[in-house]
This record gives sequence, structure tokens and C-alpha cells, in this order.
Amino acid sequence: MKTTVRFLGVVVLSILTIVGCSKKPTASSTWSVDKSQVSAQLKGFEVAQEKQARALMEKDGKPWPAEYGNFFRDAAKGDWQAATNSFEVLSRRAWEDTNLHCTAWSAMLDAYGVFELFPNGAEKYWIAFGNDIIQSIPPGSIYFGGADAGRFLVTALMESHADGKPFFMLSQNPLTDGTYLHYLQAMYGGKIYTLTDEDLQKCIQDYTTDAQRRLAHDQQYPREPKQLKPGEEVKLDSNGQIQLSSQMNVIGVRELLTKIVFDKNPDREFYIVEGFPLDWMYPYLEPHSLIMKLNRQPLAQLSDETVQADADYWSKYITPMIGNWLNKDTTVKDIAAFAEKVYTKQDLGGFTGDPQFVQSTDAQKEFSKLRSSIAGIYMWRAQNTKDALEKQRMSDAADFAFKQAWALCPYSLETVYRYINLLTKEGRADEALVVAQAAAKMPENGDRMATLHDVISNLQRSVNQK
Repeated sequence: MKTTVRFLGVVVLSILTIVGCSKKPTASSTWSVDKSQVSAQLKGFEVAQEKQARALMEKDGKPWPAEYGNFFRDAAKGDWQAATNSFEVLSRRAWEDTNLHCTAWSAMLDAYGVFELFPNGAEKYWIAFGNDIIQSIPPGSIYFGGADAGRFLVTALMESHADGKPFFMLSQNPLTDGTYLHYLQAMYGGKIYTLTDEDLQKCIQDYTTDAQRRLAHDQQYPREPKQLKPGEEVKLDSNGQIQLSSQMNVIGVRELLTKIVFDKNPDREFYIVEGFPLDWMYPYLEPHSLIMKLNRQPLAQLSDETVQADADYWSKYITPMIGNWLNKDTTVKDIAAFAEKVYTKQDLGGFTGDPQFVQSTDAQKEFSKLRSSIAGIYMWRAQNTKDALEKQRMSDAADFAFKQAWALCPYSLETVYRYINLLTKEGRADEALVVAQAAAKMPENGDRMATLHDVISNLQRSVNQK
């Protein structure tokens, strides 16, 4: 039977990036662009983004929308509340109006990123996040930004996003949006290889073909390990049409797109802040200060010097945030006790870190994600080597990096689940249980308690079976 494909499609995939910033800053924030430590830089960036958006609208033969004008007017005033209100109106309209969701949308969205992050009460950490990443990347490189902070902070604080100075910045998340690809072409075309509509269509088809193959395997050999990944929904309808409808399907297409950018720019160095783990990258990745370097060739091993330098860098970096108490001998129970005392009870007695960091949930999440991403490199290597000594070396490196990531944000379920995964694979279900129980005590996880309780129950059974 011939199978046809029903995919989300470029138009619907684009919708996933329309409201890329869904979290509104807290109403208690007194932040404004004028009060910012990088006020002049942010004002210059907003002006540059409006100029760019206007030029893109003109190039596409579209009139300048009043909604865009309202946003940039409020952005110029530096009033984050007015700017976010204008953006909310604009984003609702953009769901149905292609005159709004067009090439210029991405320029506007990058401009909005300033108001998404900076008002959240952790400006010194946002500045450090952006500037430390920028300073670590050699000029002329290509940088894949991950989630919001990895995209918007770097875009706002680099010398010129539009001109690719000092490097070319591409966000992973909107790569399945054709209008974002046009935005990249307008900025960087002729300087680096940028993705085309044809690339996007080919990646959709290639992913769909491979997903169909893996679905058929899983159906034919139900007792063998599943080839479809968790959350990767691939189904056949009654007409034999393939239906792909989950975020994991979008990530699968995105993975193919990033590989094209990498392959088509062989003379550029690549650096990345992880949005979602992309399997093809792991053999090429190594720690690079806060982020990761994507090497041109796969690495047989990560040297002892690289692993030690990474551990030393992060130990020094997080000491001002949470204090100088965490080392390789610190136990999971020690970190759980720290988390409950400092994060749950807000008891800062004897705490030698920064109270402002403890109060900033956004900074905690973002730095924890950076560290857990690097831990993921070590974990992948531990699970993909047959050498017992190498497996232990990488497991130890992953364990320490996850401990640091978890201490930075004990309620980050991304970090928690990745660390639990490592611990259970190493037969350390008792420690994994401590991690899960600590996460369940965090007020921030109140709406995820059912899932955490299921994890705790499963781990408790594993512990009891020992």
C-alpha cells in the first residue's frame, strides 16, 4: 500500500514560533531600559531592530503595520509593561494575519526578547550570561542559540546581530518557520550558507520517511527496543496517511536542518547553547566555558585536561551564586538538604552565595540548563563506550556536572529527570529517589506533583527490590 504524508506543514510549524516568548515579566518589577546597566546598548539594539523590521517589510512589499509601530514606540520609551502589552496584542493578531507574521516578525521578536528577560529581577545575571557567552565565541563563528535566553540575551548584547558581528547567530527553535529562514537569508545571505525553503521541505520529507520506517519497525518487532523516541507521535490514519503531530516531530526536523547548516559551512567554527538535545551533535561536542563547541570532526574522547578545566571553570563560576561548598565528594543527600533549606524554606543562615540569585527563578533555570547540557555530553559518552574505564570517567564527570546543575536549580525538572536517568542507569536508584523527593518539595513544582509522585513510586519500588 502506498503511504502518503500528512505533516504539520510549514505554516503550522511556523505557529509554534509565533508566540516564542510566552512568559510575561513579573508585575512587581521596577526595571526599565533607562535604569539598565546596559541602557545605551539596549536602546541602540531596539533602534536597529526597528530599522531592520521596516526594511524587511518594504522588501516584502508590505505596509508597515500599526501593531509593529505601537510595539517599537513603547520599546523606544523603555517601558517594559507597555512594550509587553503591545506585543501581546501583536502576537494574538499574528496567529491569523500573514502581514504580521512575515519576515519582519523575527526582527520584532528579537527586539521583544529584551522585555521578556531583563525585567525579571536578575539583570546582572542576564548581562553575565550574554556577555560571557559572546566573549567566549571567536569572531566569524556560527552560534546556535537555544532557548529564550540563549537567543535573546546574546542577540541584544552582541555588537551587531544583523551584521553578524562578531559572529553569526542562528536560533534553533524557529528553524522550522519559513519566515525565520527568510530573516536569516536577509541578514546573512552571501556571508554564510543559510537555509532555504527547499531545505526545509526536504528535511520534512526526510524526517517523515525515516519516522515511517521506524514506526514500521516498532510495529513489526514489538519486543525489540523502540526506535521511535519517547513523545515522538507517528501514526497512520485510516487512509494510510502518516500523521506527525508532536513537538518531538518538530525537533526531529530541526535536527536535520542544523546538520545542513553545519555541513554547508565547513570553514566556520560552531558553538551552541542547547535548546533540546540533538543526537547527531553529541560525538562532536565538548565543553566550552558556559556553552559547548561543535567540532568539525567527531572526538574519540574528551581529554582529562578538558574535563578538569570544565569542572574548575564551573566551580569558580557558581561559587558567587550558591557558595563554595559543592565538590565531587558532596553527596546527593547534602545537595537535597541545601535545596530544602535555601530554596524551599528560604533560610539563608550560613549561606555564602548571592541572595539575589536565590530569588531569581529565571537565572536559576537558565544557568542550570547550561550546566546540565554539558553534563549531557558526558552522559552520552558514558553510555556509548564499551571501555569500562572510559565509562566510569565520563560517568564521574556527568555526575559532578549534574550535581552542580541541580544545586543551581533544584526544581528544574529538565535537570532533575536527566540526573535521575543517569543515576538509575548506574544502579543508584536510592540516590535518584532522593533527587525526586527533593524536587517534589519545591513549591515551583506544585502543578507537576502527579508526575513526580509517579517517578517517586517507581524509584521506591526499585529501591525495595534491591
